[in-house]
Amino acid sequence: MNLPRRFCLLSFSIICLILTAEFTSAADKIDFEPAAISIELPEGLALGPCSAVDFDSKGRMYLFHRGPQPILCFDSNGKFVRSWGDKLIGQAHGLRVAPDETIWVTDIGNHMVFQFSPKGKLLLALGQAGKPGDSQDQFNKPTDIAFGPQGEFYISDGYGNSRVMKFAANGKYLGQWGTPGKGPGEFNLPHSILVDATGRVLVGDRENDRVQIFDLEGNLREIWTGFAPYGMEFDSRGNLFVADGRANKVLQLNASGKVENSWGKTGKRPGEYNLPHMLAVDTAGNLFVTEIGGKRLQKLQRK
Repeated sequence: MNLPRRFCLLSFSIICLILTAEFTSAADKIDFEPAAISIELPEGLALGPCSAVDFDSKGRMYLFHRGPQPILCFDSNGKFVRSWGDKLIGQAHGLRVAPDETIWVTDIGNHMVFQFSPKGKLLLALGQAGKPGDSQDQFNKPTDIAFGPQGEFYISDGYGNSRVMKFAANGKYLGQWGTPGKGPGEFNLPHSILVDATGRVLVGDRENDRVQIFDLEGNLREIWTGFAPYGMEFDSRGNLFVADGRANKVLQLNASGKVENSWGKTGKRPGEYNLPHMLAVDTAGNLFVTEIGGKRLQKLQRK
């Protein structure tokens, strides 16, 4: 039977609305509870302030901490696999696993950004070791890395420079934006950065207590206020989570930047925090949160 085209389009629209409503309802029901985490540390190693964490597609976890063996790799069962970075990293800050499974870190001690293979081989080094600056080939305590849709990447730079820098996949400088301040498009410590599925660049403007949202060329689109975005992470369905290091909480934001849910308070017990810094989502949708003050990694298991 041939139905009128207008009827088919209407039916398709209704189906899309139903699917959207179901997706939204599912997102609204997200909740977590503190869960035990078991990782096998190398003999004699105690974790220092834990700065960042991320996972690759095989479930391997990469933990960045401020101590010996600063980059630690564990398999999906928590068994220690390898470590590296002792003679290279000055002070750990951000760590991200790129879409091609390479490991990227920002070093606020030596003002560098590094790319490694999953086995720890150095693939790319950006910056001038031990020489902070504001030129195209220098950083001043860079904080985080984000990856664009065409292989380009973005660096939030950071403690010393209030800017976002854009690079091609091979490390070629492409541009930058941002100056110190409180106005739109200005930064007071751009501390975390993400690129979402629609090509928006989210910058955690930490000391201004806001997230500023730009297009891929640095044109400002939105500003979300009301929290201190130390770390930010999307799950596989596009839900955004924020580590608010000032409030010692983990937040879930909706598509408009409003807080939908929060977990935690100041303390030392499971689910409590002492300066949560960066966070990541594993393949099962659980959240892992690094703590600077607490010197630990915590797991929030999705209910």
